[in-house]
Amino acid sequence: MGVLKETFTVLLAVLPICAVLGVLLAFFSYKFSVKENETAKKVRACLPGINCGACGFKGCDDYAAAIAEGRAEPNLCVPGAETAASEIGEILGVEVAGPNDVVAFVACNGNCEATSKKAAYDGISTCRAASMIYGGPEACNFGCLGLGDCAARCPANAICIKDGIAHVDTSRCLGCALCVSVCPKKIISMVPQKTKTAVMCNNKDKGAEARKVCKNACIACKKCEKTCPHGAIAVVNNLAKIDYGKCTGCGACAEVCPTGCLKKVFFPDLGE
Repeated sequence: MGVLKETFTVLLAVLPICAVLGVLLAFFSYKFSVKENETAKKVRACLPGINCGACGFKGCDDYAAAIAEGRAEPNLCVPGAETAASEIGEILGVEVAGPNDVVAFVACNGNCEATSKKAAYDGISTCRAASMIYGGPEACNFGCLGLGDCAARCPANAICIKDGIAHVDTSRCLGCALCVSVCPKKIISMVPQKTKTAVMCNNKDKGAEARKVCKNACIACKKCEKTCPHGAIAVVNNLAKIDYGKCTGCGACAEVCPTGCLKKVFFPDLGE
């Protein structure tokens, strides 16, 4: 009984202290709490939440906060497209144009039939690792390594490796450009969704050398450049380049290309 009495006495002595500490904690919690930005909360609800980083921020939360604080443009969310931009515009009370419609494009057609390997590779199964050893095992030093770093990074599962090279399912592509940043060969780029013709090669060697390593390579013959009626294509550094602002998709360049590296393409727009 003596022990219980002593314990009860201690509790009676401690309780007032606990009560005072509780009041102080509640006061300081209220006084120094960071109030949630209601605008940021509303903007965040408009974003898709995949945290792809295409907007230039760490994720959707950071981007929403930046918009609410006036530190970022409200139309940088490529996956959210016009829908997100329009909803954010309504919250901010301004008219917001949607982001440019773009899709990922792999500038390589060096499949297993067109090219070969210069060496066997038995290291870490990533494009980045393979590229560190003499540029990789592929005969073409400019081509796709086919080990799928882009596919692993894609948040929409829009990329697969088929016949030795990466292929993009443009109907699933979010336009986030994360695949562009992880490709060590820099053969993936974002192109306008309205693109009608594309150069499926990235080899910048002279024609004869390029053809030795890949029969589908651009040989810089300039037939495309001379044929295009709109001046939309030019050969720069031994590689054909298309000015998408001028290209009408007539396909004249693809028809005269001797190696087939110029092809007519169609990127479906699910928003239509």
